[in-house]
Amino acid sequence: MGLRVYNTLKRGLENFSPLQAGHVRMYVCGMTVYDYCHLGHARSMIAFDLVQRWLKACGYQITYVRNITDIDDKIIRRAVENNESIRSLTDRMIEALHVDADSLGIERPTHEPRATDYVPQMLVIIDQLEKKGLAYRVASGDVNFAVRKFKGYGKLSGKSLDELHAGERVTVLDSKEDPLDFVLWKNAKAEEPQDAKWDSPYGAGRPGWHIECSAMSCGLLGETFDIHGGGADLQFPHHENEIAQSEGAQDKTLANVWMHNGFINVDNEKMSKSLSNFFTIRDVLKVFDAETIRFFVVRSHYRSPLNYSDVHLNDAKSSLKRLYTALDSVTPAPVTIDWTTPYASRFQAAMNEDFGTPEAVAVLFDLATEVNRTQSAELAGLLKQLGGVLGLLQSPPQSFLQAGASLDESAIQQLIQDRAQAKASKDFAKADAIRKSLADQGIVLKDSPTGTQWERA
Repeated sequence: MGLRVYNTLKRGLENFSPLQAGHVRMYVCGMTVYDYCHLGHARSMIAFDLVQRWLKACGYQITYVRNITDIDDKIIRRAVENNESIRSLTDRMIEALHVDADSLGIERPTHEPRATDYVPQMLVIIDQLEKKGLAYRVASGDVNFAVRKFKGYGKLSGKSLDELHAGERVTVLDSKEDPLDFVLWKNAKAEEPQDAKWDSPYGAGRPGWHIECSAMSCGLLGETFDIHGGGADLQFPHHENEIAQSEGAQDKTLANVWMHNGFINVDNEKMSKSLSNFFTIRDVLKVFDAETIRFFVVRSHYRSPLNYSDVHLNDAKSSLKRLYTALDSVTPAPVTIDWTTPYASRFQAAMNEDFGTPEAVAVLFDLATEVNRTQSAELAGLLKQLGGVLGLLQSPPQSFLQAGASLDESAIQQLIQDRAQAKASKDFAKADAIRKSLADQGIVLKDSPTGTQWERA
């Protein structure tokens, strides 16, 4: 049985078949680079890293595009606050993104376009929309998309225009003909820095967020491609608006399959910067190793919500130790995966059912049990190879199993300092989490009026 994928647009599973035999073209909405990536970003990057890894394992060639939004209001605001250029800020944050993603075993996409390199292509699409009567200029200098003039708006979110209008709170009708309309081109404000402005037929300004992805995806993958992905929060309005402007301009289907990963939640709320309940990847990496974080994400299905807590990460670490312990008990033989054998066949069936990683991980644990029982080098080799498909189990077993014991003094002192800063900021949950994580690694903290001391248990 071949690969089946849940298509958000169709609201169900369907057999996957690329437009071009043997070649999959996939676009995933990436980061807005004004700050460090948090675990919610990691969840999305890992989810689609798994998708592209499995497509490769199925024998497909893949062209994978994950964009970078390097111009928007938040970026401009942060650059001004930092008294630095927009390019300086975004270059720095992109470098940090790469460090974080690389540490989590996330393979680089085929293309990683920056929005600012595609402004001419955006202006072409806006011009097409204006000529078709789907875009209009307003006195402020903005150019907006006329939502009610695009037939089929709401097909991705599954809501009618009336339902969307009832939930719409935008009332600035002097700049919009309808509250649902969205901006394609934003007129530059006098107080904004020069590097936030581009010349256009509409005057100096910058693109709206949604038009950026239409230009980058179509520019690199063509007007119609196989998979468009992103977080569930992007389904509406971002992806809905992408469909409207791309299909409105080109009269062609934008993407055949739409995929959306679930949130990482903290206390039953989505982890996000706007809610100030986020944990950056680099902060969590101070407490947990990268493979444990990846495994924490991989063992849940990409569409399901994932609850973040130190308890869950410690459980992920313990579970991963079980797999590495099996690999440490016998030297894995070099093997090529034979997908007709029982364990590999079960793994394949799980991944072919909408990238079912929980079931695939269960196969790894069954294999580990058998390796421990039989001491089979061939089964150990298969365990390592199947783990590799998920981006796991590629470290020397002893380096993972002894990682907690090798926490050096500088790392411990840094964590103590981070804990002190968390306490000073009254973030007691973070302070307690750092203390518990150190305790789990055999480091006992002793607070006193003169400071915090530590010793190994």
